[in-house]
Amino acid sequence: MCQKAAQWGWALSLAICALVTVAATGPAVAEDVIERIRVEGNQRIEASTVRSYMPFKEGSEYDAAQVDNSVKTLFATGLFADVVIRRQGNSLVVTVTENPIINRVAFEGNNAVKDDDLNNEVQLKPRTIYTRAKVQGDVQRIVDLLRRSGRFSARVEPKVIQLPQNRIDLVFEIDEGPVTGIGAINFIGNEAFSDSKLREVISTSESAWWKFLSSSDSYDPDRLTFDRELLRRHYLSEGYADFRVISAVADLARDGSEFFITFTVEEGEQYQFGPSTVTTELEKLNQERLESLVLTEEGDTYDAGLIDESVDALTFAAGSEGYAFAEVRPRVRRDKENLIANVEYEIIEGPRVYVERININGNVRTLDKVVRREMRMAEGDAFNRVLLDKSEKSIRALGFFSSVDVVEEPGSAEDKTVINVNVEEQSTGELSLGFGFSSVDNAVADIALSERNFMGRGQFLRLRLSLSGTRSSVDLRFTEPYFLDRNLVAGIDIFGTETDLRDEASFDSRVTGFGFRFGFPTSENGSITTRYALRREEIRNVRTVNINGINVPLVDPRSDIKSLVGYNYYLDRRDDPVEPTAGWDFNIDQEYAGVGGSVTYLRNEILARAYIPFSKEFLGSLRFNGGYIDGLGDDVIINDRFFIGGSEFRGFERAGVGPRDTVTGDSLGAQAYAIGTAQLTFPNFLPEALDIDTSLFTDVGTVGLVDQEALYLAQGRRPEDELALRATAGLSVYWQSPFGPVRIDLSQVLQSESYDREEVFRFSAGTRF
Repeated sequence: MCQKAAQWGWALSLAICALVTVAATGPAVAEDVIERIRVEGNQRIEASTVRSYMPFKEGSEYDAAQVDNSVKTLFATGLFADVVIRRQGNSLVVTVTENPIINRVAFEGNNAVKDDDLNNEVQLKPRTIYTRAKVQGDVQRIVDLLRRSGRFSARVEPKVIQLPQNRIDLVFEIDEGPVTGIGAINFIGNEAFSDSKLREVISTSESAWWKFLSSSDSYDPDRLTFDRELLRRHYLSEGYADFRVISAVADLARDGSEFFITFTVEEGEQYQFGPSTVTTELEKLNQERLESLVLTEEGDTYDAGLIDESVDALTFAAGSEGYAFAEVRPRVRRDKENLIANVEYEIIEGPRVYVERININGNVRTLDKVVRREMRMAEGDAFNRVLLDKSEKSIRALGFFSSVDVVEEPGSAEDKTVINVNVEEQSTGELSLGFGFSSVDNAVADIALSERNFMGRGQFLRLRLSLSGTRSSVDLRFTEPYFLDRNLVAGIDIFGTETDLRDEASFDSRVTGFGFRFGFPTSENGSITTRYALRREEIRNVRTVNINGINVPLVDPRSDIKSLVGYNYYLDRRDDPVEPTAGWDFNIDQEYAGVGGSVTYLRNEILARAYIPFSKEFLGSLRFNGGYIDGLGDDVIINDRFFIGGSEFRGFERAGVGPRDTVTGDSLGAQAYAIGTAQLTFPNFLPEALDIDTSLFTDVGTVGLVDQEALYLAQGRRPEDELALRATAGLSVYWQSPFGPVRIDLSQVLQSESYDREEVFRFSAGTRF
């Protein structure tokens, strides 16, 4: 019995222990369940949005690891400056402090860098969320931007201005500091060229007081990389095929005021060109013609630039013969013992590639179609590098863009390519002002307001107003370069001019009228423009001379109606339509008066120019212009003759050269003229940043022939009309100044007639808007 009682006692004790355990553990499990998640401190962000970032929901079991992950996740959103999660009974309380919204971003203390450039650089913008990490990132970006402009001591301090509704103004206080200049540029390892010569090759320059308009004397790591490439190109053009830049190091002075740059180079030996050969299996290509295009001649100093030019010439020649996909592969084999470089040009038929897409980038104002219509290829056409080169030149010739870069990149398939036309627009509106001063204080001024890209459609609109003491005119001209969306030019002109020629020819001239123009291309490089004009021309306010007691007018006062038809033919073979350095162009203009009206004549004028590059720095140019007018049986009235001088024949006043009445001093105008100009543009000692070109010129020509000599003699006047040679020489200075182009001509007359009127100094200036 005792034994059984003991067993029952043990059983009862175990049961009681079990009940106690269940009673103790049951409530603990219930307390680990999150019954509610409460969000506090949020102002703009909904509580549901906060809960959506958390990995557990209401009813989930509490897990400290998940709470830690929730805090990290909420911080990672960038929406909150602080996050605290705490447990309150069966509830989880999430307390957040929201990051403020930026109301305004401002910059203070910046002078060298514009606000627009800084706004483009920073990532924080108005109406975005402020975070410390983003602010620090923007501070570093601003510092980097300032350092690229040479200001290595620049400091940036961000300031936050608190506003209502959890908004802020973010202000970057900038201390730009001085420009960190270049104290010295040194070279190690150079023997063929001196340090001073290599300093002329690179774009970075040593600091000097007169370089206040230049940025090349400040340290820029990107410019230093470019300088390495410039050194490489220079040595390769001088025959050093093994040249390499070992290092380019910039050391900052202890006081942080300037850098000392050291280039370590290995020149190698100078090579000569050996025999150059051209190989191809393309049947249509003429071997002799191809070999004549090769510029790498045996015995000449090795020049990698000549190889590139030869490749371009051969590629262009193959494309002209119909091989649009031809590739030219130059192979240079160097004989290091004999220092000879043999070049083989292999021309092969490349894979066929078609234009998948043409993208026009960078045009904000100019319509896409204005650029596309200058492309010689369209989507779906076979890619042709020759046509691509012509397309780029045509776009540049528009004059609407400061830079044009036409590049290709692979398309969606191997046989497709994408052409990207990257342009940077420039101001096409122009307000030009012209001034001139002669040896007799004759001043002229001219104002023209023009827009070469009207409404971004490529149309030309000009309103010209002359306000000088000798000439007042209004000229309204409008041109549509693609009339009816075809390659046809159409235009209209309305004009009115009053010219005071009393000092030069004893009369005033008034011309009013209108005209129409219509043009079309005749070839890839040529065009014809036809025109019609109806004018009313008056000779007024004529001075008189007393002859035998009678006041006789020096010029026949008259009023004429002129009905004119004419044409202009232009052929352009220049290498570049904007800044030509080679090639030539030609223009001929003829005009017939007599389709009705009261005046009959045939006027002919011609202009031809050629450009001759002597070297990279010396450019020669030749110019010839001439004209002749025939009255077709009638005398040519004075208003229709040529009055030559000024910018047309430098060294002489306006209407200062040619037939003249030696009694009255009047210019009688000429029926013929021929002027030739030779000019040499050469480098000067002025800083490149000033962008000043200097040229020596000489103008040589003749001006003469005049009708009505018998009438002049009957009036007791002695007309001088020697169709004699005139010659001048001088210096021309052209400055592309910050406010517009400026030109100064200083001339010395070498050969003239006694009755000609000379001019030593001439000045013109303009500005753009």
